[in-house]
Amino acid sequence: MLNPQVKRSDVPAQRTGERTPTVIADGVDIVYRVVGSGTGRGSATSALSRIIGRGKRPGVREVHAVKGVTFTAYRGEAIGLIGTNGSGKSTLLRAVAGLLPCENGRIYTDGQPSLMGVNAALMDDLTGERNVTLGCLAMGMSREQVRERYDEIVDFSGVNDKGDFISLPMRTYSSGMKARLRFSIGAAKDHDVLLIDEALATGDARFQKRSEARIRELRAKAGTVFLVSHSNKSIRDTCDRVLWLEKGELRMDGPTEQVLQEYERFTSR
Repeated sequence: MLNPQVKRSDVPAQRTGERTPTVIADGVDIVYRVVGSGTGRGSATSALSRIIGRGKRPGVREVHAVKGVTFTAYRGEAIGLIGTNGSGKSTLLRAVAGLLPCENGRIYTDGQPSLMGVNAALMDDLTGERNVTLGCLAMGMSREQVRERYDEIVDFSGVNDKGDFISLPMRTYSSGMKARLRFSIGAAKDHDVLLIDEALATGDARFQKRSEARIRELRAKAGTVFLVSHSNKSIRDTCDRVLWLEKGELRMDGPTEQVLQEYERFTSR
């Protein structure tokens, strides 16, 4: 069952004072099923044997990536997702975006979540200029809005700081330039729920400061921001709340400094 996108009036949660819930995860389990994993033979020969009938059907391995996670996010919050590698952070983010189904439980959202990761697809054979236009249109911006914000997007990304790179194909860009342009495109629009996967881990210190300032602007405009990052500094500078996932389970949910101190003690053992 895919995560339902619901209207605010349908969100099954109480408001606390003026706080408006934007994302509710209710007992969420996410399971990956990997066909053929664990059979011991993944060679072309074994695949050919299965095709012609000499081999058995491959087994299916289940990976329980997220286990019974429950939380409520509110409008105006910036929430960090932390955890060691393989803890389920990016998986949970993709589920909130509606890109992965829940095995059990449900995810409710108020507004349209937008997932922005460093691997977001841009076309290498197209110029940076063309990618800006296509990326903004894909987010639902009008052509007029794209024209109005184009210079701001390019300036924010810094891809032209050392020459007219925006007019060159993306394949000529460094990985850092590509990541900065992706973030700049994604941050050009005010989002109901913005999901950022490791975007602040790229770029120099100056760009990271601009990125953090932009996230604060998005929060001020009544959005909710989720940030997955391995940089505790980025989490501290950007987020006021942290969800700590470990082995797919929500280990802690609370104020940033409180959760990060516990997490740093855990990882230093």
